[in-house]
Amino acid sequence: MQIDILTLFPEMFDGPFSQSILKRAQEKGIVTIHLHNIRDWSTSKHKTVDDYAFGGGAGMVMMIEPVARCIEELKEKTEYDEVIYLSPDGELLTQPVANRLSQLKNIIILCGHYKGIDERIREHYITREISIGDYVLSGGELAAAVLTDAVVRLMPGVLNDETSALSDSFQDNLISPPVYTRPAIFRGWEVPPVLISGNEKEIVKWKHEQSLERTRQRRPDLLDEAGF
Repeated sequence: MQIDILTLFPEMFDGPFSQSILKRAQEKGIVTIHLHNIRDWSTSKHKTVDDYAFGGGAGMVMMIEPVARCIEELKEKTEYDEVIYLSPDGELLTQPVANRLSQLKNIIILCGHYKGIDERIREHYITREISIGDYVLSGGELAAAVLTDAVVRLMPGVLNDETSALSDSFQDNLISPPVYTRPAIFRGWEVPPVLISGNEKEIVKWKHEQSLERTRQRRPDLLDEAGF
C-alpha cells in the first residue's frame, strides 16, 4: 500500500511513523508512506496557504490552489483508490472502516488546519471524509496518524502474529476480554483458573462470555448493532 499524506506540518509524523509497528511495516516494504508539505505547492513568495473566509467569520481557511495543485500532481503519477479528508463531520472511523481501507492499494490523506479547507476541494477532489471522534483537534495530523496506524496494522505481514488483529476489540462488535500474564498469582490476586487449565474449548468459551459481558456493561450499543 502507498499512503500519501498532505500536511502543513510533516514533522509531526516523525515520532509515530518511526517507531514500533508502523516502522516495521515500512521496513518490510508492506507500506510506503510519503509526507507532502502543502506549502511546496504554494505559488506565493511567502508560501502562503491560508486566507480570510469570504463572508467573514473568525479564523483562516486553507486555500484551494496549493491543495489542488498537490493532489493533481500526485494523481498524474499514481492512481488512488481514495482521497480522504479528515474532518469532524466525516463518517466515524470504526473497525469495519479500517478493515475496508486496509484492502486498498493507494490512498491520499489530506490534513486540514485552521477553520478547514476551501469547500471546493471537498466537492471536486475528496472521495471520502473520515472523523476519529466527535471533538475538534488543532489540525488533521494527529487524526491522520491514528487512521494510518489503524489501517496499516491490519495488513498481512505487519503483525508478528497475524491472528492478533482478528481478536481486537470491535472486530466482532465486541470489546476484547480481559487478558493476563505471568505471574499467575501477584499479591494474592489470581488469574482466572480456566486460563491456565489448558482446556482450549473452555478458554474460548470463557473469553467469548467475558467479551459479551464487558460489552454489555460498557458499550451496549455495539450489541444492538450486532443483533445480540
